[in-house]
Amino acid sequence: MAGKTEITRADILEMEAYEAVRADRRDAIVRAKKKRRLHVGPYATFYFENFDTMWYQIQEMLRIEKGGDEQLSDELEAYNPLVPKGDELVATVMFEIDEPNKRAAFLADLGGVEKTMIIEVDGETVTSRPEQDVERTNAAGKASSIQFVHFHFTAEQIEKFRAPGTRILVGINHPNYGHMTVMADDTRQALAEDFA
Repeated sequence: MAGKTEITRADILEMEAYEAVRADRRDAIVRAKKKRRLHVGPYATFYFENFDTMWYQIQEMLRIEKGGDEQLSDELEAYNPLVPKGDELVATVMFEIDEPNKRAAFLADLGGVEKTMIIEVDGETVTSRPEQDVERTNAAGKASSIQFVHFHFTAEQIEKFRAPGTRILVGINHPNYGHMTVMADDTRQALAEDFA
């Protein structure tokens, strides 16, 4: 739902109603997520979140865990911070390496990566702000394989982002993982809807 910046109890369907629309909603989310996913380098994938992706996540968690009203409060508290607030993009960034030893060694050298992610809009850099729920780099300097980051834009940067043909780069400037990717225009169009 373009423009909505917070999921409320009123947005959540009762399980019977959700089951009736679940297959259609899942298909729609799968299609939408394809435009909201961006690979940066060999291991990092940015999954840009919005109201719909977080709504679906909450509905699925309630369906799986069957925790009722008490669980719903926890899910809203956990996932609402990942719904863009109108002047930002929000991404779940996953470092995906199948081999456990290789993954552990890679993440051990990636401390602080959550503060080195950028989106460049027509030459202007917007730097990530990590979600503050928990520390994503431990005391030993090992990064989590999943990061949640916010990118706050000025009004001028939002206008540039919305303009067709604007060159947008998404990157990570960590000393041990420096990669950038040019954002495809269909992704730019999808993400532009996250701005109020």
